Amino acid sequence: MKILFIASSSFDYSQDIVFSGLVKLLGSRAITHWRLNINFILPLKRYPKNMGLHGEGWRTMSMYFPDPKKYDAIIVGSCKPDTFNTYLSLIEKIPVNVPVIFIDGGDREDVGGDFDRLGQSELFIKAQEKRMFNWIFKREYLIRKQYDANVKPLPFGFNLSRILDLPIQKKYDVAFWASRSDPIRTEVLRKIEGKFDCAQNGSTDINLDLKFRRRGDFYLQELAACKISLNFRGAGWDTLRYWEIAAVGGFMISQRPAIEIPNNFEHNKHVIFCEPDLSNLIELCDYYLKNEKERERMALAAKQHVHAFHTDVERAKTVLSVLR
Repeated sequence: MKILFIASSSFDYSQDIVFSGLVKLLGSRAITHWRLNINFILPLKRYPKNMGLHGEGWRTMSMYFPDPKKYDAIIVGSCKPDTFNTYLSLIEKIPVNVPVIFIDGGDREDVGGDFDRLGQSELFIKAQEKRMFNWIFKREYLIRKQYDANVKPLPFGFNLSRILDLPIQKKYDVAFWASRSDPIRTEVLRKIEGKFDCAQNGSTDINLDLKFRRRGDFYLQELAACKISLNFRGAGWDTLRYWEIAAVGGFMISQRPAIEIPNNFEHNKHVIFCEPDLSNLIELCDYYLKNEKERERMALAAKQHVHAFHTDVERAKTVLSVLR
């Protein structure tokens, strides 16, 4: 199978996770990406902007304008304008029998909704008028919303190749390093203010307290050093943090995501889901700080669950499943 992967030249978490998984699964000679995304090839960016990086990424780049007729499937990797401009430059040359898959990793619940947010809705409309997508994989696939039959859920996952050395000792009690990108985050930060070691570890608005900003591999190492990490939605329900915490062996207290997540974490088995109104958040933090064995049991189960169901390779398998 040969895949033409139409990519944004900048990072996109959904795009990068799927691309990395495809290269690992099919090999670099089976994937061509267009146009050039240098972050697939060279380690120029820190985590999480390097999730598409692969040692053989250079083999996937095309030196010439690709011929869609030479591929078994086309993947439109993101809902970013440059991706769709590239797609529109190729669309007339794609044979009718070659399936086209769209990876919608945007924050909005509607398919292609991020184009409205970006003021570029005409790009999505134009692409749909020329040719409907055979399959669409959507990150923000709301449980309460009806989607067309060709739309399937595809949340973020985790590229395990990005994990380097992680600490063994837990040095932070309760951590929530986040911006106030949704009202619930503001409420969480208000509730934990002055409690546990939150002030000392920087569990405040990261945009206001720059000295606590953690970046790159250091961020993952710090996340692994937390006894309890909190997760709450941002601009979208799906967050990288939801997958990162488990991937590095951390214990998570989270709100329950309102999106469809195949093989999601289970309450009391992998993670703890708090009440929607946060009424038991502090109580849960108190309890699990005192009960290390329960905490560590769930953290290990969640890590194993990510390895089994939520890696970049598993996301690539999900995308390819519609082609078989």
